[in-house]
Amino acid sequence: MKTEIRYKPAFATIFVTLGPGEKITAEASAMVSMSTGIEMTTQFSGGVLSALLRRLLGGESLFLNTFANLSSAPQQVVLTQSTPGDIMFINLQGNQLCLQPGAYIAHEPGVNLSIRWAGFASWISGEGLFKQVVSGNGRVFFGSYGGLTEKTVVGEYVVDTNHLVAYEPQLNLQVGLSSSLFGSFFSGEGLVNRIMGNGKIVLQSRSMDSLVKFLYPKVR
Repeated sequence: MKTEIRYKPAFATIFVTLGPGEKITAEASAMVSMSTGIEMTTQFSGGVLSALLRRLLGGESLFLNTFANLSSAPQQVVLTQSTPGDIMFINLQGNQLCLQPGAYIAHEPGVNLSIRWAGFASWISGEGLFKQVVSGNGRVFFGSYGGLTEKTVVGEYVVDTNHLVAYEPQLNLQVGLSSSLFGSFFSGEGLVNRIMGNGKIVLQSRSMDSLVKFLYPKVR
């Protein structure tokens, strides 16, 4: 399987070339186009119960689409996300990664999707009670609204609650005020994630919630 992410960073799109017998699984509605030699099948994500939990608790789609090359020649499928922004992949090697709702786009065979309890702190910050977790071996593609930055946390790091896209599960997230009560209220920063431990995080340069708040007074 060969992949190329084009049109970065504003309108990133994944061009996947599948060899004979190869396949890739993607979020429902992620497909832009595909060759006629590719067969698309739709299934629940990890079974009916797992898919329902993923939808109801993780805020993700109920279904996943698998694109398989059943021909004897290379075939192409093009995948993207619903919002403008960047796309990246991480090659899992037996490890796990937690994703914010809506970030997941696609994964190679060998990668598993599940959800995990994120805690009430995540719910207070507007990120939901559960997080989607990807694990196993293979590449997982995910995207954001805005550009993506990967950072290694050593000790402690502070991130606005709307800018955290992905993080390794060994990291501990605590939601709190950005400064004093007065400063947090009037600075516009409000709640922040205090990330503690050692591990990698991925940040997005823009926030969809901030865009909605900016547009709402102008269109209501």
